[in-house]
Amino acid sequence: MPPLDIDIGVLFSTTGSYGTVAQSMLNGALLAVEEVNRSELGLRITPSIHNPGGDLANYAMHAEALLRGGIRHVVGCYTSSARKEVIPLFEKHDGLLWYPSHYEGFESSNNVIYTGAAPNQHMLPLVEYLLQHHGRRAFCVGSNYIWAWENNRILRESVSSRGGTVLAERYFAVGETDFSQVVEAIIAARPSFVFLTLIGTSAYAFFRAFRVACRAAGIDQAREMPVASCSLSEPELEAIGGDAVDGHLSSSVYFTSIESAENARFLQAYGEAFPEGPTASADAEASYNAVWLLARSIAAAGSDDPRMVKGRLVEQHCHAPQGDVWIDSETFHAFLTPRIGRSNHEARFDLVGEARAPVRPDPYLINNSGRFEAAPFPVLRLVS
Repeated sequence: MPPLDIDIGVLFSTTGSYGTVAQSMLNGALLAVEEVNRSELGLRITPSIHNPGGDLANYAMHAEALLRGGIRHVVGCYTSSARKEVIPLFEKHDGLLWYPSHYEGFESSNNVIYTGAAPNQHMLPLVEYLLQHHGRRAFCVGSNYIWAWENNRILRESVSSRGGTVLAERYFAVGETDFSQVVEAIIAARPSFVFLTLIGTSAYAFFRAFRVACRAAGIDQAREMPVASCSLSEPELEAIGGDAVDGHLSSSVYFTSIESAENARFLQAYGEAFPEGPTASADAEASYNAVWLLARSIAAAGSDDPRMVKGRLVEQHCHAPQGDVWIDSETFHAFLTPRIGRSNHEARFDLVGEARAPVRPDPYLINNSGRFEAAPFPVLRLVS
């Protein structure tokens, strides 16, 4: 029997201020496409690749072109602003957006499959770790859009309920690189930690400026005022570079340092397919998982009809590089394994905390209160 031909869209801004991470996401998706086409699933996937260039105004145009062209499934978007921009089009055309990025939660669209981490899988574990190991005084710095606003709200409520305080919140335009004033304010305030929701080139510039200023003030920044993030990944550590790369905390469900046969196989295949990089990231792995889950669901359904695909999707389990991944039938978010990493001089992460099993997604934090009193909050075991 000839393979079933399927066209999918791939929508990532591989140029622009967050192009480094988006390129790793494109790489992850294309690696999965190549593997699916060589597999025994009986599919031949052809990706239609679109690059909005980091310009929010371009996302709707590209999504509209894909959907009007007959494509029913699109793997794409990094920022929440981009996702929000295109969701109405997927609802209008009854397509499915496979969204492979960690995000702030408080959303569940019938036309989105969420393969990245929900807030109970990245925000809450990070807050708990910071309060236990670094203190209760937070200073928040973020890019001026929904990702930063919502994550800072979750952090503020969680920290305040535990007797801590958020000293300040500062927001900057995406792409901003001058942080001299806020760095001075942080050093003057001396928080226990900085919670960073800047993205792309803005984040890289902040890390460098903050480390330089702390060193000039005689402060061991990594030890005394660590920077913590829910989005910092390996290709971004490489972009930060130099003497500012180590000692940062990141909450994620995937790090390249995970020791497993499946991750070793993934990293070898990724490196061979994309020798020029960028390095694999959590979002690259989520993109890779999205394509595989989509492909298996189409194969099981015998069609790319979105309703049939969703019906078979909840039956699929993916032995992913991070561990077992599957989709929750109520929210269509993924079961994922929370982890905490600390960056080192090699631009990689050493694991310092890890959940013992995949955690059910809770995008609205219904089962996980900001007071950390409601089970099943994902308790992390310390990793030596």
